[in-house]
Amino acid sequence: MHIYRSNHPDDVAKLDTEALRERFLIDNVFKSSAINVFYVQDDRMIVGGAAPVDTPLHFNDASIEVQDGTISRREFGVINLGGPGTIQFGTTRFDMKQRDGLYIGAGQNDITFESTDPKDPARYYIVSTPAHQVHNPTHIPFENTRRIDLGDASKANVRTIHQYVHPEICNSAQLLMGMTLLADGSNWNTMPCHTHDRRMEVYFYFDMPTDERIFHFMGEPHETRHLVVAPEQCVIAPSWSIHCGVGTASYGFIWSMAGENQVFEDMDHIATTNLK
Repeated sequence: MHIYRSNHPDDVAKLDTEALRERFLIDNVFKSSAINVFYVQDDRMIVGGAAPVDTPLHFNDASIEVQDGTISRREFGVINLGGPGTIQFGTTRFDMKQRDGLYIGAGQNDITFESTDPKDPARYYIVSTPAHQVHNPTHIPFENTRRIDLGDASKANVRTIHQYVHPEICNSAQLLMGMTLLADGSNWNTMPCHTHDRRMEVYFYFDMPTDERIFHFMGEPHETRHLVVAPEQCVIAPSWSIHCGVGTASYGFIWSMAGENQVFEDMDHIATTNLK
């Protein structure tokens, strides 16, 4: 399991493109017939994908080469981006349609991911954080997400936020997770940009043609940098970094946050005129 270390902003300001990508870009999130996970030291988040085809895949301590019940002390948020499938842990089983979400509380030692049809396999995007409390599992169909419509066509940022793991939907120890979908003709997300000093975030970009790209902006407001991101890649956003992006076509992204609070509006907005 690849580990992404924490980074000081003064050091990040000196990095070239290759080093920025090595430290903040997670590529190859999905691997067919495999569970593929990455460890982010910022708030100890695990990010990855499970892509079962013919046989079920088991997520447990052995699957990520750790010891001492790491899985059982974590909570999970999962969104299915592929065909229909099922997720099972213990005797509990959930049917997962495309874009359905699932919250799994701490205490599970083995989580099984399965596809219903190998010709149309499920693709489960997974985020996990340490959990100091145990909460009940919650199935979150796409149509039951909390929907928030935002943006202005004149600023090319019309978008819809779908909140999955959020206090308005289900309880969690610290994880927040949701999906933002941009309208056709809109390209900007989360602009004006912001930071939230008490929470880190990971963006997973998807739902766009393979030859299109996202220009994801990061860094301190006075010392910005950017990453060119392909579909189904992730960007790590430390708590001190801005995080916003613009695409060469409309797209979607899944955002996941962890930290010391769950106040979704707890952010420090940065005026566009103050960016450098």
